[in-house]
Amino acid sequence: MSAVHAANAVPSTADAADTITTGSWRPIELAGTFDYEGNRLAYTEYGAGDDVVVLTHGIMFTRRMHAPLARELAARGYRVVTLDLLGHGESERPAESWRYSMPDFARQTLALLDHLGLGAAVVGGTSLGANVALEVAIVAPERVKGLVVEMPVLDNAVVAGLLTFGPLLFAARFLPWTVRAVGALARLVPHGNQWADVVTDTLDQQPAAMAALLHGVFFGRIAPPKSVRGDIAVPALVIGHERDPVHPFGDADTLAADLPGAEFVQARSPVELRLDPTRLTEAIAGFVGRCYSR
Repeated sequence: MSAVHAANAVPSTADAADTITTGSWRPIELAGTFDYEGNRLAYTEYGAGDDVVVLTHGIMFTRRMHAPLARELAARGYRVVTLDLLGHGESERPAESWRYSMPDFARQTLALLDHLGLGAAVVGGTSLGANVALEVAIVAPERVKGLVVEMPVLDNAVVAGLLTFGPLLFAARFLPWTVRAVGALARLVPHGNQWADVVTDTLDQQPAAMAALLHGVFFGRIAPPKSVRGDIAVPALVIGHERDPVHPFGDADTLAADLPGAEFVQARSPVELRLDPTRLTEAIAGFVGRCYSR
């Protein structure tokens, strides 16, 4: 642990209610913050060791969504770091849309590695986080041991994404009181259940920041183009599923075909890793182990 990190690290209050025990051993959990271009970004570390995994979340979600997977990997001897990207969770939420883009989210992830004094890691994420992982592999392939890409959002998802998030953007811009009202109701829900907390975290938004986030993401570069994806040579585990227009099976299947070192796993549903995680957790742990030659 770097001296800077040790100074900033504190026991995680965001995840304290979710802490679980693996047998008689409980992974260390530390929360910290660091500065990125004048904005504070928040993260949580699970476990310790030289083999590192970094996980980022879906759009409007928070790092809490990856807490169960992070704990499971930490119990297997990995150091896992979950990051709240700018505009999410406990990180700052500026109201300027130009601050939000997939390439900049990738730079935030690399800044986290710099802050922790880490050379390279397995980088993974879900939905927005999956695309961020791809961008990291393009910007700094030497710092990526492998990619865990769950539910990527490529060309086939653009229209469905706009139809899904367009009304949210409209509400945040022109009916901000609705966003504030939903957030106020979400804050009334008691914390303590992992997935109830994930949902309430997602509903607790700030109208101006939410509008800026959605505008910046959906009117910028959603994902690396096909002409670039073939240059991503690091090992990759791509997880996709059917029956979800925002994360269509065709996008995951296409991505797996585009990446020279990809393995593909088909999930049974969008929530398998959340509600019935054993099979996919084993697949992810096995892939991370191969990345580190375990």
